[in-house]
Amino acid sequence: MKQDYYEILQVERDADEKVIKKAYRKLALAYHPDKNPGDKEAEEKFKEAAEAYQVLSDKEKRAVYDRYGHEGLSARGGSGFSGFNQDIFTGFEDIFGDLFGFGGGRRRSQSRARQGRSLEQLLELTFMEAYEGVEKKVKITKNENCEQCTGSGLRAGAKRQTCGTCGGVGQVQVQTGIFAMSRTCHVCRGEGQIVDTRDRCRSCYGEGQVKKTSEISVMVQAGVDTGMRLKVRGKGEPGQFGGPAGDLFLVIKVQAHDCFERRGDDLIASLPISFSQAALGADLVIPTIQGEEKLRVPEGTQTGTLFRIKRAGFSVLGRPSSYGILHLQVVVETPTKLSKKERELYEELAVLHSENTKADKSIIQKVKDFFN
Repeated sequence: MKQDYYEILQVERDADEKVIKKAYRKLALAYHPDKNPGDKEAEEKFKEAAEAYQVLSDKEKRAVYDRYGHEGLSARGGSGFSGFNQDIFTGFEDIFGDLFGFGGGRRRSQSRARQGRSLEQLLELTFMEAYEGVEKKVKITKNENCEQCTGSGLRAGAKRQTCGTCGGVGQVQVQTGIFAMSRTCHVCRGEGQIVDTRDRCRSCYGEGQVKKTSEISVMVQAGVDTGMRLKVRGKGEPGQFGGPAGDLFLVIKVQAHDCFERRGDDLIASLPISFSQAALGADLVIPTIQGEEKLRVPEGTQTGTLFRIKRAGFSVLGRPSSYGILHLQVVVETPTKLSKKERELYEELAVLHSENTKADKSIIQKVKDFFN
């Protein structure tokens, strides 16, 4: 199986374009064929990174991939490696300056803003809620900004201090032979600032966030099915240092129905009929989700016969007033308890059947004749 594109670039599924681009450039520099001549493994990793970037940097392709994976791209004709993306070479000197200290000691300022963590949670719906659509109340337990310090992690009146190790840059220079490489500062974790233990908020202990349970309302469209993910933008955990909140992904699970089996937009159900209805034919009234439908069963109908009722199936997602097909499979029921009168009639019928079969070969003889 093909490796997940997010795993190849080593980024989160909610990573923005800048993060994806940065991760791609890092891998492309590490595995570029010019830096690894004759190394087939490095060449494959370079191609994998380029393919992952081509998909995740394209909003339309990324949307298809997030929902349907590699299979969705294949069906759409959009997967596969189609050559090197020249975007990696944009600002190439700046990349080398970051990694090896070239570029005259220039330091680029870094934004401390961080997007909040996205959450995933199960949302269970009844069969009819999925059919009709519903406004659902959802309880979420997540980290929220501390009310006492408003997410800063500081006690009242306190301020963050510049990191003495990196001088507020967030990176430190490490000498490796003739090269000076930049690495994330291990003291401030790249933020450039630190919080003294004495200045931490006593409510959140300097974290800036506390765990809380809240309730939100979400609108679920008619036609959703088990396994689909509903994205609620901005309802994940709050961002840090002014960053945007993450998203909430609700994974749909639809409960089964007592009578109907769902297959996509179609429904399947059994249609039990009696011996007399099967033999003589009958006009039936079929209960469907939308109401009663009339169905003519012709005489001589056998078990397994399929009838179709259009627009009596399940709601079609994204297409209001559109419905699938209801498939009805006939099951001729054998009576288990007979009244005296019924038994007499069946015995009389059996005699008639016996007389009719004498004029024809038995089924056993027909089978013997076939094989002979």
